[in-house]
Amino acid sequence: MDTVDLLLHPVRMRLVHAMHDGRTRTTTELCALLPDVSKATVYRHVGLLADGGLLAVEGEQRVRGSVERRYRLHRTRAVIDPDTIAAMSPEDYRRGFAVAMATLLAEFNAYLDREDADPTADLVGFRQHALWLSRDELIEMIGELREVIVARMSHAPSPERTRHLLSPILFPTEAPSTEPPPPDLTPPRGAARG
Repeated sequence: MDTVDLLLHPVRMRLVHAMHDGRTRTTTELCALLPDVSKATVYRHVGLLADGGLLAVEGEQRVRGSVERRYRLHRTRAVIDPDTIAAMSPEDYRRGFAVAMATLLAEFNAYLDREDADPTADLVGFRQHALWLSRDELIEMIGELREVIVARMSHAPSPERTRHLLSPILFPTEAPSTEPPPPDLTPPRGAARG
């Protein structure tokens, strides 16, 4: 199974999210992080990620007569390369978006199902903003957002930090217009209104 097929599954994507902090985890620990997913399903998908080279076995120990493995994510392998992205068809994008939304919905429901879930106190937010941007403005904004996000991705787990899931989604909602924009009829600031 190639990396795209490995990543384009909601359970495997959630496992990658859970492992992305660089820590090692056992399958039992991963089951605890995905309480809404059956243990058999978690074990099956951990096996697929390990067989596909996205998870590496970092150690083994005997626990009650069986071998328990500790896994670490190969973060450099858990990405879809630019050439593959460039070759994706609209159907590939549709499938990828559906998996991303299914993953996000599952993660959000798992959060809400926790006894201590408090969306207000936890500053949970989901907003959509319609922005008019030229291609240059869009590229500039993506760069600025990337800087803000990447600067925080290296934060190590600590007692005062909680792992958050941030899912920026960006796409045009209409085709570029070939007509000139309508005239701006707003009076200049400070102009008298009649």
